[in-house]
Amino acid sequence: MQVNDFFSKTRLIVVFSISLLLTTFVIFSFAKLSVEPPEKERQKTVQIERGQILDRNGQPLAMNTNVYDFGVTPKNIDDVESFAKDVAPILLKDEQEIVSLIQNAKSSSISQQYVLIERKIDQATYEELNQIRQEKKYRFIRFDKRPGRIYPENELASQLIGFMGDSEMSSKTPSGKYITEGLAGIEYSMQETLFPLPKLNAEKIEQGKDVYLTIDAGLQYKLEKIARKAKDDTQAANVMILVAGAKTGELLSYISLPSVNLNDYGNGTIEEKTDTPAATYFEPGSVFKVFSIATAHTQNAFREDELFLCDRVFEKTLPSGEKVRLTCLSHHGYLTARGALEVSCNDVTAQITDRLNTNYFLGKLKDFGFGKKTNIEVPLETSGSLRDTKDRYWSARSKMTISIGQEVGVSAVQMVQAATYLANQGKGVDLTVIHKIVDKEGNVQHTHTPRYREQIISPQTAKYILSCMQTGAEIGIGWRANLSDISIGVKTGTAQMADPKGGYSETDFLSDCLALFPAEDPEIILYIVIQKSQGINYASRIVAPVIRESADVIIDHLGMTRGGAASLEHSGKISIKQNQKIKLGESLPDFTGMSKRELLSLLERDDINVNIYGTGWVVNQIPQAGTKITENMQIDLYLE
Repeated sequence: MQVNDFFSKTRLIVVFSISLLLTTFVIFSFAKLSVEPPEKERQKTVQIERGQILDRNGQPLAMNTNVYDFGVTPKNIDDVESFAKDVAPILLKDEQEIVSLIQNAKSSSISQQYVLIERKIDQATYEELNQIRQEKKYRFIRFDKRPGRIYPENELASQLIGFMGDSEMSSKTPSGKYITEGLAGIEYSMQETLFPLPKLNAEKIEQGKDVYLTIDAGLQYKLEKIARKAKDDTQAANVMILVAGAKTGELLSYISLPSVNLNDYGNGTIEEKTDTPAATYFEPGSVFKVFSIATAHTQNAFREDELFLCDRVFEKTLPSGEKVRLTCLSHHGYLTARGALEVSCNDVTAQITDRLNTNYFLGKLKDFGFGKKTNIEVPLETSGSLRDTKDRYWSARSKMTISIGQEVGVSAVQMVQAATYLANQGKGVDLTVIHKIVDKEGNVQHTHTPRYREQIISPQTAKYILSCMQTGAEIGIGWRANLSDISIGVKTGTAQMADPKGGYSETDFLSDCLALFPAEDPEIILYIVIQKSQGINYASRIVAPVIRESADVIIDHLGMTRGGAASLEHSGKISIKQNQKIKLGESLPDFTGMSKRELLSLLERDDINVNIYGTGWVVNQIPQAGTKITENMQIDLYLE
């Protein structure tokens, strides 16, 4: 038998040699793996989720969502015009604009691999564009998914909530995690809580925590409605309303108009974005007199029954020859200190302040918190302006002028902070806008507890000033703020605003009013400011009525006890009508006019989330009637 030529001796040697080399390589590789430590399992990249911002009752004010950058690869587009025609209506853009953008990229000498058509498109827009991509097989389309933020209440408390930068403004870590960055308000000041930076070699990625603000969204909504009407009625440049719990220091409402729509932040004006209550200061006018008289009362600079003569002018000549002259709006005659606050007399206030040691007077005003930050949890808070005797602008009249609310700059939050000393028998309480902080597992990490400050005035002084303010509401110039069934103490003020060119403006005025109620033991501090009103500018005329209306809303919303309620005789027999369950179709019905009892059936549903604010009947709903119902949608109903 003859051996086939294919199995020649030379070929067998070659095959054997190759097999031997391969076997040696495999054995060597296994040996190497056996002595080397096993490669660590690659950790999965975990995206950090930013915490939500909610009101004190859990209503979302800032929520996470996904946004997309929409772009294309220009060189892969054959029919630019057809593509532009498909996507322009969805993006609400001009077709030619899209065509020009792509054609310029295609004809550019520098090759562009990617062209951004639109940034930060929402989920609904993404789904429409993605459907076109699939139907038309547009493989050149690219979506870049990024973390985003939506603000369900649009303008509500916008300066306080602040704004999170869009995807383009966010930085990116080497591991690929996006770092969402707050640019204003609580989004900025609580950045580390809302989005803790990832730590190197950390065993567990820390997720953002939810921040519950002290504001009540339902109350905020009602008071913003009042503020907008006041702004329209007076044609003012700005309106501020602050409401604080007198015993806790928690701000229940934080309003500054004009305000910005947080979902369209980029198109807002500087005025709309500015946190006016904390970041700006102004001369408060006669409201400041309550703190001047409180200082004098603590120092026993006058007797409560002592009479002072107001002849419309306070005049004094110092030993140096320097003269001081302050005018009053009227010839008030003989007044006590209470009477001076009741009619807002400049002359008598100056006479009383003149008795005080200047350094003592200024020191006590600093104790009230003027001239320094309150340290409330918002960015860019101002310290205000409180001169001392070493200031180059200090003059012989400065002490008396400051006592009536001029030559001193205060912020709205400083005024509320100072009022806490009156409300708490001489002990102030720190203001706050943070109610609690909760982690992603639902564990409460922080709950606000009141932090009281040192006693700076006696309980007797605090009680006396509140009593004077109550007199001012009952028979004084603040009578338009008076409530019929609950005691309230008020002090109004009107001040000329500074002219940017120097001196005081002849046309621009600031009108404000401070209120505390119930006057005997205040639960609420309410402060309202109207800037640059047109026409009438006296605070007693334009702010006091807004105080009354706002106080009524606050009392009803919080369920505070009212006096003088009507009493009716009744047989004792009542019939209760069985309420019919509200039937929901594909879209929301109009709930306007329905009572709370009629709405109760909505709370039993597990496919929607319903929040009911206030008592009475529905006056507003969000979303509006006709909105398509989606699973787990949130419905807010406001009753009055």
